Amino acid sequence: MPRDVIYLDHNATTPVDPRVLEVMLPYFTEKFGNAASIDHDYGHEAKQAVDQAREQIAAVINARPDEIIFTSGATESDNIALFGVAEKYAKKGDHIITCVTEHKAILDACQRLETMGKSVTYLPVDHFGRVDPDAVRRAITPRTILISMMAANNEIGTLAPLAEIGRIAAEHDILFHTDAAQAVGHIPIDVRAMNIHILSISAHKIYGPKGMGALYRRRSLPRVQLEPVIYGGGHERGLRSGTLNTPGIVGFGESLRLAKKEMTKDAARFRGWTQQIYERLQVELGEVLLNGHPTERLPHNLNVSLPGVESKALIVKLKGVALSAGSACTSAKVEPSHVIQALGFGDDRAHSAIRISVGRFNNDAQIASAIDQIGMAVRNLQTMRVV
Repeated sequence: MPRDVIYLDHNATTPVDPRVLEVMLPYFTEKFGNAASIDHDYGHEAKQAVDQAREQIAAVINARPDEIIFTSGATESDNIALFGVAEKYAKKGDHIITCVTEHKAILDACQRLETMGKSVTYLPVDHFGRVDPDAVRRAITPRTILISMMAANNEIGTLAPLAEIGRIAAEHDILFHTDAAQAVGHIPIDVRAMNIHILSISAHKIYGPKGMGALYRRRSLPRVQLEPVIYGGGHERGLRSGTLNTPGIVGFGESLRLAKKEMTKDAARFRGWTQQIYERLQVELGEVLLNGHPTERLPHNLNVSLPGVESKALIVKLKGVALSAGSACTSAKVEPSHVIQALGFGDDRAHSAIRISVGRFNNDAQIASAIDQIGMAVRNLQTMRVV
């Protein structure tokens, strides 16, 4: 892709921070040991690096290092959480509570669990994309074993009332899992204060390497039991067998160390940019509809619908800006986003939604240019529509 294309799709993925890459590189070459082979210095060196990364990741969410399990990404972490709980706690119950706007890693896993005889309640959201904690409470049955609610929505950026849901789960002695791939490193998350028992993270959402994730599994008060999804050697406390990706783990740890250090500064800058984009587009285009909560949202996310403009057509028209449409293509037809649909505004709003997500390496000039390009492309499409 040309270097002059402005990247505004950081909810999809982020570039690896050069500072992260720098600490990773030695573990591809001179520090190449297997962290499970600690009978010699090569393995011991790798294990030390892995242990340090556990500490760095745990520090961001107020967990213990021994509660961090390394995975290939948040999708795998979500699957271990859902299938692991469903199997391990089968004698206690078979009911799971989740939400209609969850990531497909949760929704598809829940649908699979239903084919296996489990019961799943999919709670609706309000016009802002938030679940009512009282609805969670009302959905609980004597057979409920898990509540799974994402911390921040990947499309509209809306933040879930995690602390309230966590309290409800704790009151009823039910495990609480959150897919926090979009949240950790961007907003404060405290697994103790929020009564979170299981949490999924992904490195590539926070300027770390792709193919690297983690699962937080609480080990006391309560001690969470999970059935493994992958077998073959008993790595990662028996939950995720396989040789550890030491370079990826090192990069993951460094990316979250930097995120913790720079979170407040980055959030203020990102919030300023997304507000600027929203206000400028309103001035230039008139009707611009915000999707998601106006304040309880990720600072770097902006999802808006532009009435009368098909988002896919806008994406094609924009040659100098990389952003996402609010709908996904499947084979020969365009399906409206299940997230925007769940807000209750209809398919037209879903088909005209775009997601703009700013990041660490954007600058003021790029934001101003992107606004101009989006405005021009929308006006051109509106003119073509009139003709």
